[in-house]
Amino acid sequence: MNKAEARIHSEMLKNLRKEYNVTVKRTQALLKKHKRIHREICKAIRDTPKTIPEIAEVMEMPSHQVLWHVTALKKYDVVAEEGMCGEYVLYTHAEEKA
Repeated sequence: MNKAEARIHSEMLKNLRKEYNVTVKRTQALLKKHKRIHREICKAIRDTPKTIPEIAEVMEMPSHQVLWHVTALKKYDVVAEEGMCGEYVLYTHAEEKA
C-alpha cells in the first residue's frame, strides 16, 4: 500500500468511527453489563449448584433472562449441568466441576 492509498484508507476509517460512534458506545456498554451479569451468575453458583429459579432469585432478575445468560455461559463451557433438582437442572461453575 502506497502513501496515497494509506491516507485514503485512514480517512475512510476515521469517517466510519465518527459515523458509528454512538453504536460502538452502546455496544460496549451492553457488553460491560453482560460481563457483570456473567460474573454474578458464576459467583452465585460457585459454592453450591443452583437451578435457574434459584439463580434468578439471587440475581433479582426474571428467570427467562437468567436462562438466556446461563445458556450462553454453558455454550462456552463456563457453566456445566450438575444433575437435577425436581424438574430443574442444577448448574455449577465448570472449573469447580473439573
